[in-house]
Amino acid sequence: MTSKPATRRHLVFVCLMLAMFMVAIEATVVATAMPQIVARLGGFTVYAWVFSAFLLTQTATTVMFGKLADLYGRKPVMIAGMVVFLVGSVLAGFSWSMGSLIGFRLLQGLGAGAIQPTSMTIVSDLYTIDERRKTQSYMATVWGVSAVVGPLAGAFIVQHWAWAWVFWINVPLGILAVGGLMLFLHEHVEHHSRRIDWRGAALFTVAVSALLLAISPTSGGGILSHPWLFAAIALVAGPAFVVWERRAPEPMMDVELWSQPTIASANAATLAAGLGLIGLTACLPIYIQAVLGRSPIVSGLTLTSMAIGWPIAATVSARLFLPWWGMRTTLRAGAALIVAGGAAFPFLGSGEMGLWLSSGGAFLMGAGMGMMSYTAVLLLQASVEWNRRGAATASNVFARLLGNTLGAAVMGAILNLGLHLAGANLSSDEVRTLMDRTSGAASKTVDSGLRAALESSLHWVFVAMFVLAVATLAAAWMMPKPDVAEPFRRQGAGRAQVKPAG
Repeated sequence: MTSKPATRRHLVFVCLMLAMFMVAIEATVVATAMPQIVARLGGFTVYAWVFSAFLLTQTATTVMFGKLADLYGRKPVMIAGMVVFLVGSVLAGFSWSMGSLIGFRLLQGLGAGAIQPTSMTIVSDLYTIDERRKTQSYMATVWGVSAVVGPLAGAFIVQHWAWAWVFWINVPLGILAVGGLMLFLHEHVEHHSRRIDWRGAALFTVAVSALLLAISPTSGGGILSHPWLFAAIALVAGPAFVVWERRAPEPMMDVELWSQPTIASANAATLAAGLGLIGLTACLPIYIQAVLGRSPIVSGLTLTSMAIGWPIAATVSARLFLPWWGMRTTLRAGAALIVAGGAAFPFLGSGEMGLWLSSGGAFLMGAGMGMMSYTAVLLLQASVEWNRRGAATASNVFARLLGNTLGAAVMGAILNLGLHLAGANLSSDEVRTLMDRTSGAASKTVDSGLRAALESSLHWVFVAMFVLAVATLAAAWMMPKPDVAEPFRRQGAGRAQVKPAG
């Protein structure tokens, strides 16, 4: 009998990096091009749904794809997700209306829901825990690089090419990655009868989708302008899902897995961090431009400090801190950096010092996430056996995505409430319009009362960010001492370590 060729793991890893970069850069490169896209397609009232649609399907399906990767192997799930993402990207470039673009973004998000957790799970199959210190830090670096490269690439594309290339630019990368995985990744999964929990998957998708629809932007009228309807659906579907999963013979979500102390602590810290950091991303530009009166370029550079801190801390901690401190202490140290960075923001004022404080705070929060995010993934993957590793990885990705989505709604509500209490009858959408109209030195002429109202409301947003940073540290501190079994240190040197699934 001819044996299967050995997996060429370093080439597979390059393909996984390409796939992750393809997903990571999508959000930043599209954001830069959206004004031109709206100018061609119209539909400004549903502008935010171009982003929300992608996040909706990605968040709702991540856990399901993690389970499927455990059942049927990583390779078919990963390749299927990449093909779906590429098809969505190609079709998005041919969009004829904002509605069609939103539909194709839903398709892109569906593919991204499979790519992100499965790629990290494949890395855990191919490399030992000690090797994963470096490989996972490289994966984290992808997100920092995409945050810097994405806006620049988007600006170049809309200036020199058609806006459709914002979506098509990913296609060559995706084709290379798919071809490489088909050639170089070889795994073996024992084939026997498996039952997919389709009812559980459907209930989970409905519950999460309804929750996200309830808190997402509702401009544009129609059914989307009735968030309470979706909230009611989520309140029914959520408990129904939990009840069914406890009775299902082969549940889609392993409730016992999610309740393990290591997994619960890591996911709680990731959720809290996601809640807080999205406030930084969404509200710091408002502070820089509308309160300090600086240009969008300065605002972008300030946020870039967070993107720079992320990969630097991930790389340094992987090479230095993890060998010295271990995973639990490194996770706690990352959470402590998030607290240190978040502590600067409640003290921001309207003077020059505010710019330096916000830049330093953003750098520290990015560095903390760089240390914490990949360490949490290492802890989760080391705490479970092979046939639960995909589900464990997906649970952490889901926690981060859900935190980002909930955080956007929470921070937006705090901002609007602060403006209302200050007597400024402006919505957050109107504030964004005001920033676009009054960037740079021209914003010095903005009414001082409005500036004071914005400063006051943003102060409470930044206080909420700091509270969530403290909650992140508290969750990380509850992490029990990991018990990493010796077989994890010996696994995977030449062939993908794929064991019977089930």
